[in-house]
Amino acid sequence: MRRALKPATYLGISGLLMLVMAQASAQGRTVIAFGSCVHQDRPQPIWQAVLADEPEVFVFLGDNIYGDSEDPAVLQSKYEQLGAVDGFQRLREQTDVVAIWDDHDYGVNDGGAEYPGKEASRQVMLDFWNEPEDSERRSRPDGIYTSYEYGESGQKVQLILLDLRWNRTPLVAVTDPAKREARQALDMGPYEADLSAAATMLGEAQWQWLQQQLMVDADLRIIGSSIQLLADFTGWESWANFPADRQRFFELLQSSPHVPTVLISGDTHWSEFSRIDDAGLPFALVEMTSSGLTEEWHAISPNRHRVGEAFAVANYGLIDIDWSADAPVLDMSIRDQHGTTLLQQTVSF
Repeated sequence: MRRALKPATYLGISGLLMLVMAQASAQGRTVIAFGSCVHQDRPQPIWQAVLADEPEVFVFLGDNIYGDSEDPAVLQSKYEQLGAVDGFQRLREQTDVVAIWDDHDYGVNDGGAEYPGKEASRQVMLDFWNEPEDSERRSRPDGIYTSYEYGESGQKVQLILLDLRWNRTPLVAVTDPAKREARQALDMGPYEADLSAAATMLGEAQWQWLQQQLMVDADLRIIGSSIQLLADFTGWESWANFPADRQRFFELLQSSPHVPTVLISGDTHWSEFSRIDDAGLPFALVEMTSSGLTEEWHAISPNRHRVGEAFAVANYGLIDIDWSADAPVLDMSIRDQHGTTLLQQTVSF
């Protein structure tokens, strides 16, 4: 029998929202689901499959609505559409739900630090996701990044959610028409890697916060990135557009306590696994991308770090953590709207 969860408790320390589970399940397992890219105007049959898997936590990784407006009233009305969906309502009733944003719920496609409506977007977003009024996420001057902890010592999961919008410097677009056309033929996007010294995704304050988070005692870390981190450069939005930040991330993991770590991401409108074996860690670094809950892309870009196939159909990610061994063993799978497994990887440390 799956155990009952304690309600979330807000501690108000360094902006950290601590969601603490009372104890591990009787079977020594923890189940976490996640997804991204859910359009409020589209049918959402996928919730039935998600609920059938009985996740203890569901993580929304961004594009949780397609708002694309500087008007907070428009954003609020679109959140209300999502909130009125029967399957989404049942998810909230049966599962702990946490969220970070990406560009469309931030308010503008591919937007970053320059977006003028981000403060209003923040308050509307946090209102919808029931963020406490005294949460530091509401007032922190550099974004809504946050961290959660689940379970007790020996089976403790730390979930880190990064804000990749608030501080991100503008993207560098390809200006040569011939180059853009050649990119399109390869299903690649319109952006170049930014090699300038000022280029950043997180901003310095968030980097310092992340460094502190990587010192937190945990038995497993799950780092949520709204856009892909390990994937090869595609010209679409990804960490590969900011290679200095991507390298800094790897170096930060290398210099922090080597807690078993996996990455989850969204945004692409397709699903895949990426893996890097030589990230300077005592284990391979694996990223599971799940996108979208309703959105499907017409083509899949190349990715030399991809493991296996990729699927551009409605999907969600599921992480089933087995605590029975000395180190956690993760059954990580991508499932479609019928609950059928499309992709699966077993990750052990």
